[in-house]
Amino acid sequence: MFMGEYRHTIDGKGRVILPVKFREALGEQFVATKGLDNCLFVYPREEWAIIESKLKQLPFTKADARAFVRFFFAGAAECEADKQGRVLIPTNLRDYAKLDKDIVIVGVSNRIEIWSREVWEKYSNEAELSYGDIAEKLEDLGI
Repeated sequence: MFMGEYRHTIDGKGRVILPVKFREALGEQFVATKGLDNCLFVYPREEWAIIESKLKQLPFTKADARAFVRFFFAGAAECEADKQGRVLIPTNLRDYAKLDKDIVIVGVSNRIEIWSREVWEKYSNEAELSYGDIAEKLEDLGI
């Protein structure tokens, strides 16, 4: 399970050092893709296989399903850390998530998310204001 929030920087070549415990849990090869809310989602191969299986079950006759699957898979890239623990984030993913220098790496259960620090702080501050309302809605769903 991934959890926690870590502040890092991305170097001029587009590499980031992931926290050691995240790298260990991700394994040698993992998948990064365009996430929601302008961040990147990073999955261990096993989790990626589960998501892939679920997305294959979506009806390809539905435009929304086709659009989401295209977005999710077209943005995906296989990644691995080098001997120094650095991971090269492909240019298209850096551009999508507005990753420039300061980033935040967040553990979210079965995945990690990589955010621009500026985008994360804005998102986090807005979400914090409605945290109680969100909790109430989830309670209505039995969570």
